[in-house]
Amino acid sequence: MTTLSPAELERYARHIVLQDVGGPGQQKLKAARVLVIGAGGLGAPVLQYLAAAGVGTLGVVDDDTVSLSNLQRQVIHDTDQLGEPKVASAAEAIARLNPHVKVEPWAERLCPANALALIGRYDLVIDGSDNFATRYLVSDACFFAGKPLVTGAVGRLDGSLTLLKPHERDSEGTPNPTYRCLFPERPADGLLPTCAEAGVLGALTGMIGTMQAMEAIKEIAGFGEGLIGRLLLVDARDMRFETIRYRWSAKNPLNGTAPKRFEDLVTV
Repeated sequence: MTTLSPAELERYARHIVLQDVGGPGQQKLKAARVLVIGAGGLGAPVLQYLAAAGVGTLGVVDDDTVSLSNLQRQVIHDTDQLGEPKVASAAEAIARLNPHVKVEPWAERLCPANALALIGRYDLVIDGSDNFATRYLVSDACFFAGKPLVTGAVGRLDGSLTLLKPHERDSEGTPNPTYRCLFPERPADGLLPTCAEAGVLGALTGMIGTMQAMEAIKEIAGFGEGLIGRLLLVDARDMRFETIRYRWSAKNPLNGTAPKRFEDLVTV
């Protein structure tokens, strides 16, 4: 059992008095190892709130450096860190916020060659990437590694998130749905505008990233109903929330009736 020091007991006192978390839940958070894909708009609030919550080890994957245009939304970085690798900048911010959290920086791009090895080191993964190629890669690798995944995305003024655990089954014995059940076909490159082309409201990434962190905390501490089979949609322009249910598809190539190997999926 992971023990909490007197300083940690005081730091996390408002968690510990919560019936849904308590001492046992806080100990689970301290023992947890979470990998965050991207230290950008979504990854910034994810990292900040997981560090503040006392997640013991945070892995951060990002091969980019801090630029001035990032600072409108990537609030874990600041002006003094321009040009610095994002993983280093994020590690410095987390150290200031909570010295009890260990940060494992990975200054590299997630790719088919390293995805399974990196993801296999952690208990849970949070995807804050900004492109479909990485989202499909992360979801496939998490399935084969048997790791839960909280995945989120943002548009100009809208966002979404869900929890994926397709390596497990529901109470009726049906496999949980995969990312490829929700989005069977990957959009062609260049079909959708990038953040730089379309723009994005900074506070929106804070909303979605914070909800990703909340979903991860629930999953680690073991309370509440997760977003398995439910896609939460957020319309920030009119502040509307909607939930779409989705199901396992036998046609999906991960846990469907004709499953493929990871090697066969990385280019699909």
